[in-house]
Amino acid sequence: MRLLLLSAASLIVAQPAISQDAGGWSGEGAFSASTSTGNTETSQLGLGLNLNYKTGRWIYGVNASADYGETDGTETQNRYLFGGKADVQLGDKLFGFGQGSYESDEFSGFESRIFVGGGLGYHIFESETLKWNVRGGPGFKIDEVRPVMANGMLVTPGETVESFSAIGNSDFAFNFNDNVGLTNVTTGLYAEESTQLTNTTALTATLTNALSARMSFDVRHDTNPPMGFESTDTVTKASLVYNFNQ
Repeated sequence: MRLLLLSAASLIVAQPAISQDAGGWSGEGAFSASTSTGNTETSQLGLGLNLNYKTGRWIYGVNASADYGETDGTETQNRYLFGGKADVQLGDKLFGFGQGSYESDEFSGFESRIFVGGGLGYHIFESETLKWNVRGGPGFKIDEVRPVMANGMLVTPGETVESFSAIGNSDFAFNFNDNVGLTNVTTGLYAEESTQLTNTTALTATLTNALSARMSFDVRHDTNPPMGFESTDTVTKASLVYNFNQ
């Protein structure tokens, strides 16, 4: 099971640098790993994939992400996410979108989360050095809430919560020069059970035509986590990124 997770779904989200305007395939993959020894032995592993295909007014995208970690031989991290989207340009600045995602986190209060939605977006800035777009709209969300146990007793049973929801997203990218860029992606996903707020800030430096180094800081917050679970998780990553175009 561990090998399957690490080879097929052990992916970290690789936030894209400012993309090319040309059509066809573009995207990137990322790899991160860390280990420590001594009084506590820890290890973490991640791979990432983010693909986009542009044709005419349409851009189709897929992404997958996961984190896996162990502390003293015990699994302490096991999270993955798969998503897809379709954007269509409606004008110089305005675009429409549809998207869906599936998320699972073994160490959160939710066994899985599914979201499907769509709406409108707007390109606030669109230049070689600065890009910023926002999007938002309604959707539908399914939260599989994990049962809560205490002293071997069931405190709160698990349940499936289906609700209409709403999504809002801000995607910002700034290139300091040809080799160094900053990205910041913020997403709010409202649902009846709990609203998810995520923010990822990443600094990427080009090493070669295809390889880059990246430092990123990820914050995930739930407004109403189940009893016994923390509301906020943070992850700091150092990654090697491979950029490709076809």
